[in-house]
Amino acid sequence: MTTRGDSDLHDDWGLFGRPLFEDPAVRSLSRVGVVDVGSNSVRLVVFDGAARSPAYFFNEKIMCALGADLPQTGKLSVTGRARALSAIRRFQELARGMGLEQLTAVATAAVREATDGLDFCTEVLRETGLNIHVIDGLEEARLSAQGVLLGWPTARGLVCDIGGSSMELAEVSEGEVGRAITSALGPQNLKAVRGGKKGLKAHIKDGVEELRDAMPGDYERLYLVGGSWRAIARLDMERRGYPLTVLHEYRMTPKSVMDTVKWIEENDLEELRARTGTSEARMILVPEASRVLKQLVRTFKPVDIAVSSYGIREGMLYEQMPDRLRKRDPLIEACRFAEVKDARMPGFGKALYEFVSPLFKSANADRQRLIKAACLLHDVTWRAHPDFRAEVCFDNATRANLGGLRHRERVFLGLSLLHRYKNSRDGTRFEELFDMLTEKEIRDAEILGKAMRFGAMFSVNKPNDVAALKLFPQKKQLELALTKEGDALFGEVAESRFQSLAKSLDADARLKRKKSVRAEA
Repeated sequence: MTTRGDSDLHDDWGLFGRPLFEDPAVRSLSRVGVVDVGSNSVRLVVFDGAARSPAYFFNEKIMCALGADLPQTGKLSVTGRARALSAIRRFQELARGMGLEQLTAVATAAVREATDGLDFCTEVLRETGLNIHVIDGLEEARLSAQGVLLGWPTARGLVCDIGGSSMELAEVSEGEVGRAITSALGPQNLKAVRGGKKGLKAHIKDGVEELRDAMPGDYERLYLVGGSWRAIARLDMERRGYPLTVLHEYRMTPKSVMDTVKWIEENDLEELRARTGTSEARMILVPEASRVLKQLVRTFKPVDIAVSSYGIREGMLYEQMPDRLRKRDPLIEACRFAEVKDARMPGFGKALYEFVSPLFKSANADRQRLIKAACLLHDVTWRAHPDFRAEVCFDNATRANLGGLRHRERVFLGLSLLHRYKNSRDGTRFEELFDMLTEKEIRDAEILGKAMRFGAMFSVNKPNDVAALKLFPQKKQLELALTKEGDALFGEVAESRFQSLAKSLDADARLKRKKSVRAEA
């Protein structure tokens, strides 16, 4: 079997490269099971899908609170230990049912610090056959940081991972993990601090300042990893009335964090829990976690704070990836996989991108990747009822598990896909989300959507072989050059959609007949 080098693949597929999940060398990563035995929860995650941007084939969490009694007794919670063993027994059976050859299991702060932690691991091995790897705090910090890099290949700043019994910090920059440190500032431990609110405040302040002394760099961004941080982010959304309730890549300013911590202190926790759908076991830890976050922001002085849904489990998957896979764009890999799996004509997304790209020659690299992603996703919801395809497209883009997307980019992508199936965006239930975009971004998304709408129905194979788009911005003219075959494809509906595209560009539509559009190009 002959293989081609990376340079050949790059030339063949243009800027974004051939999708690596098609390479047998990385197919082994397509389904990986991980058990995370934490201080507060025990979770099984089975990753499936594009290896660089995995989807969650299965995700189940049991709030066991293994570390709840650790500050008082030095041992794991008796109740939590029984619940954890039961959960792991179930996870092993589920894994067998899914055909997984093995699960990778790690335990963090509670198990490594408890005097009966080793005994618990022995019991799990005896009862279930699962070998738990107990990792130290620095390894936990490194893996959590790698999880952030899985979703943000260009992440730069400080990863803050809070669990039940510990909190880890790690630097990330240029795709690498730098210095790392661990601390006992987990909310379960903090509940045992004496001296009331004043004593707790002083304890947290001293602990964070020690971390600052050990991590003296300038960090413009904090990346928050862990269930307690996500619960606080959900509360921040609730307080602000934020319309897109997607936690991954959610951003908070230092002021917003301070306002939300104060809001939590002033309101009834049970009422807040009900409003946000937070579990009781998680909400119990929020007051202490919010005080730690407040002190982190005061001490490290970040410009902004980003929430990551990816952490230690995703970091374990990242650990198994070859370097060339790590460097790939998680968004493009995931969209390409979705096209192969769900589109009517897999591969057409690339042809569509090439057809519409002359309209976006001035777009920067960030916009180009969104255009590519939109073209790959333009047909993956075709099974939805025609009356609802536009809405399903928007929901898919804004809610799907896609890495490497800021919230406003999700809305831009969703709006462009909405216009792929619908000329007008008026009257949709998503209108409040459009306010996240500028007027120019809204217009650009409409242009992209209408370009895909025209190109996708004009030809079902390779539109560039029979037609070529050309935009003359100064003349305000949109030209479509057609071959004889292209002219036959340019029916009434195609003409109507071409006119609609020209109108969105504020340009006059013009047709040209050519023997070969490629020769002219």
